[in-house]
Amino acid sequence: MKQNKFGEMIFAENDVIDLLMQGRDPGMLDGMIVDESVDLNRMPDFLESIPNFQQQRIHNCSVPEWHNRNQQCWHMPVEYQNLDIAAHVLGLCESEAELQRCGAELLLYQERDLFNLLRYLKYLVDVMQSNAIIWGVGRGSSVASFVLYKLGIHRINSLYYNLDIEEFLR
Repeated sequence: MKQNKFGEMIFAENDVIDLLMQGRDPGMLDGMIVDESVDLNRMPDFLESIPNFQQQRIHNCSVPEWHNRNQQCWHMPVEYQNLDIAAHVLGLCESEAELQRCGAELLLYQERDLFNLLRYLKYLVDVMQSNAIIWGVGRGSSVASFVLYKLGIHRINSLYYNLDIEEFLR
């Protein structure tokens, strides 16, 4: 196996044969990507049984194109996909200062087409809370985002500490 420039694992023909010989459950290989050198005619039954199978055809696309394509493939319930994340975040605000900060940040998120990311993070926090999963208090540049604080991603109030959102979004 090797990794492509996007960090995805690419299976070569010998990797696929090894998996075949091990009798792997095709469901465990969901999203498997095989190298273009794999002769699909020699193992079509096996590969067709793998959910979301794809042969690597993205090696010529740019990193921004790859990110844009993946921005459309968030796996989350429909209620989160349809969530008006801006209204939700603004509804969490308790003061005029919080409304101003969230509004300014949400405009920056919108400019970068990151609302799906915010929806997914909301879903992730809800799943972790409902399953009593503990996550960290926050670290790195993400703590500069007051929106992420309001969503519960971290516990550092960037408004209180006067942290600049540009530290996160640069």
